[in-house]
Amino acid sequence: MSIESNIFKRYTPDWDKCKKEYEKIFLNGSFKSVIKISEQGEVTGTVYDLENNDEFLPLRIDSNEGAFVAKVRDEYEKILIQIRDNNFIKNHFIYPQSNRITQLIYKKYGDKPEFLWEKFDGSGIFRNKESQKWYAAILDVDRGKIQKGRSGIIEVLDIKLNPDEIQELLLQPNFYPAYHMNKKSWITIILDDSQTDKAIMNYIEKSYQLSFKKK
Repeated sequence: MSIESNIFKRYTPDWDKCKKEYEKIFLNGSFKSVIKISEQGEVTGTVYDLENNDEFLPLRIDSNEGAFVAKVRDEYEKILIQIRDNNFIKNHFIYPQSNRITQLIYKKYGDKPEFLWEKFDGSGIFRNKESQKWYAAILDVDRGKIQKGRSGIIEVLDIKLNPDEIQELLLQPNFYPAYHMNKKSWITIILDDSQTDKAIMNYIEKSYQLSFKKK
């Protein structure tokens, strides 16, 4: 993950404040940062060594831990964080569909995600207020845990369904055995718009009903 992606991973531009490009000279005039924000909200940046008027490539080498490079990286990250905090809106999750589903859950059930794990701060669960049982969880995981042979961080939804329906859905594309949950009772969907918001909310409604205490 790039420096920019890491700092802006749960943020979207507030276009009432945000510009499409920022430049700043730093470290006593030795370096210049040029940061661009695309219409889709993707942030990219370049740091130039003004003495040579070339891009400062050591910034991007993770194994380069020299004190000088670390100082340049630290100052650059401070510039990015300032832009982020002044011009971006924080979201609960990374994927657009994850945030839309979060809003739809709140609108329908009045529930907000709970972030229970400090180590996994991008993973949130939704709990039935009456029974205190979970009915949905949005988790950020390595894609290889869901789709073998692939990599990269993705966001998935875990929901509870009847075992028979789970077995039927697993025969269809875009449904996967539950990640970190009981695979007989839960199923996983990647929140990449492979399923519509309406379809996902229908599954969440079933999961919500199953979360009530049995009478």
